[in-house]
Amino acid sequence: EDSRDNRILNIKLWKFYHELLKVMRTTDDRIVHELNTTVPTASFAGKIDASQTCKQLYESLMAAHASRDRVIKNCIAQTSEVNLDDLTLLKQLRKEQTKLKWMQSELNVEEVVNDRSWKVFNERCRIHFKPPKNE
Repeated sequence: EDSRDNRILNIKLWKFYHELLKVMRTTDDRIVHELNTTVPTASFAGKIDASQTCKQLYESLMAAHASRDRVIKNCIAQTSEVNLDDLTLLKQLRKEQTKLKWMQSELNVEEVVNDRSWKVFNERCRIHFKPPKNE
């Protein structure tokens, strides 16, 4: 019974993390639309000052990426804590390894999402906003 409850709790927790990461990727998912509607193309560059918009988008991306990184790494840390008193350690270890592989794949997805966002951001904002050197 206790093992079944833990399994159900783990499934619910992983679904929660997965949904949370999807919601947290909204800024990245909408970056092209955001840039198209707020940052002028070269022909309209003189009519609108996009510096502030690009700066705010940059800050949003930095915050979103840092938050997701914290969530994923926190989840990995929690998953890495194995109960050594458990008689079914090998079984538990396999489950934990599966979770760690899933979270590693989330880190890989995160890298792809971040790279895509920064590429689009830099294409549209490089003439309007220069990010600080240390970031």
